[in-house]
Amino acid sequence: MLLPVGIFAGLAVMLGWGLNRNAQVIPSALIGKQVPVFRLSPVQGRTIGLSSTDLTGEVSLVNVFASWCTACREEHPVFMELKRTHAVPIHGINYKDRPQDAEKWLDTMGDPYTRTGADLNGRVSIDWGVYGVPETFVIDRRGRIAFKHVGAVTPEVYRDSLAPLIAELRK
Repeated sequence: MLLPVGIFAGLAVMLGWGLNRNAQVIPSALIGKQVPVFRLSPVQGRTIGLSSTDLTGEVSLVNVFASWCTACREEHPVFMELKRTHAVPIHGINYKDRPQDAEKWLDTMGDPYTRTGADLNGRVSIDWGVYGVPETFVIDRRGRIAFKHVGAVTPEVYRDSLAPLIAELRK
């Protein structure tokens, strides 16, 4: 008779924890570690691809995006503004997109990226621990992952979370 009550109590605790946690905060085993070793060809229509060796020497963002991603459209104006103001270099990993779709999207919406690699099969994104798009990583000068944001980067997310960290890493 106590077994069903115990099972119910355990489930209630787990569900309560799940409802009260922030879904935007997904732990990453890569925080504080070197970015995974990778080399991606440029997105169609672009001339510069992206590799792990490109992510050292300056604090930067790496944004994993796709043309079919609705939340990526939401965050895109934020990245265009960051490019316009030279706030921080942004590199893009285009996730499982058709080459012509990625090219059209960047040509139409604008290209905020310094370098953009085409991750056609999603393997590199898996190595980064990506659950889905969009995800954005803050990379320190030594090429280490300092922070991971899951979901769209809104002006508030940039102002409250990313910008202070970028400023701190630049000191």
